[in-house]
Amino acid sequence: MALFKLEISLPDRPGALGLLASAIGAAGADIRGLTVLKSEDGRGYDEVTVAVPGSDPTDLIEVLGAIGGVEVISFNAL
Repeated sequence: MALFKLEISLPDRPGALGLLASAIGAAGADIRGLTVLKSEDGRGYDEVTVAVPGSDPTDLIEVLGAIGGVEVISFNAL
């Protein structure tokens, strides 16, 4: 598994982070760390470290991008 750090923006409402975590698991990735960066204008900004099967996070990025209101701002290999 390869480690990636994702910066994500999502709606700042109850259940949004849980939905994100469920989608990460459904894509076969494992959350290794989570930092809430800030909340402003109804959006939450989080940094999530994930272990992804193989070395390509493309499938995970596509799954997260398909969730309404979720935006992957950046991702970097660790």
